[in-house]
Amino acid sequence: MEKLTAMLKDPQYRLETLRLSDCLVKENEWDSLVSVLKTNSSHLKELDLSNNNLKDSAVEKLSAWLKEPQCRLETLRLSGCLVKEKEWNYLVSALEENPLHLKELDLSMNHPGDSGVIRLSAGLKDPRWRLEKLKLSGCGITEDGCVSLVSALKSNPSQLKELDLSHNDLNNSGVKMLSALLKDPQCRLKTLRLSGCEITEKGGGSLVSALKSNPSHLIELDQSNNVLMDSGVKLLSAMLDDPQCRLETLRLSGCLVKKENWDSLVSALIANPSHLKELDLSLNHPGDVGLKLLSAGLKDLRWRLEKLKYVL
Repeated sequence: MEKLTAMLKDPQYRLETLRLSDCLVKENEWDSLVSVLKTNSSHLKELDLSNNNLKDSAVEKLSAWLKEPQCRLETLRLSGCLVKEKEWNYLVSALEENPLHLKELDLSMNHPGDSGVIRLSAGLKDPRWRLEKLKLSGCGITEDGCVSLVSALKSNPSQLKELDLSHNDLNNSGVKMLSALLKDPQCRLKTLRLSGCEITEKGGGSLVSALKSNPSHLIELDQSNNVLMDSGVKLLSAMLDDPQCRLETLRLSGCLVKKENWDSLVSALIANPSHLKELDLSLNHPGDVGLKLLSAGLKDLRWRLEKLKYVL
């Protein structure tokens, strides 16, 4: 770190991407790094500090740098940095002051809780934000946090292209709120990840209904590890059968899809196979008959499948 910071001090250095994920950097070393970035950072576009314990002072100093007008970051990844509510607020305040350049923000696997997400949501209502990718997987978000986030995103829906809310306790009520955003004709979301969000057939139904009303932009959908049940799978199958559906990636691992619903799902995929490139149907229960049905469908020359995951 000493050698790296010494190099970064050189005003002739024009670094655009810096990735230090999983580097076990100590607190005083973070301080020196952030100090250097404050003096020579105008060229940096991407910073990844994921899976490091930044501690309080490091987050405060990083936040102070993010406020600087010369900071032109487009991508910031702080996944798994153990950022708590107090430090989260410092960070969000800094991003609010200088939001013009940021396009990708990954704050997954931190501990802000609903209050932290509500704080972030208030900032996202600012029309100056140009955020295209937002990742908040495993952040302890429940229905209350989801309501605030969706409200903020609805005020500026056309910019966002990727949203990851996996491994949060959104439940059906939170997903219902999210569905209202997806129905907005201005919504241009291309990637939606909701793995392990405690969604059942009711929430899955409202989500699919929303996607059916505005299906042409979405190219990746991850609903893995949710119990969609019979009606949820049937509604999803109806969406997949729609010629306007342009899904390229579909993940339904661990959704407990049984044989009778498997048949309707595979039939829908067979009817509209030309866009799909990745399909994950692992950890379901179709049996040999269900697998034979899928295999028969894959003989269709219209399939463009590049990745198929099927684990019993």
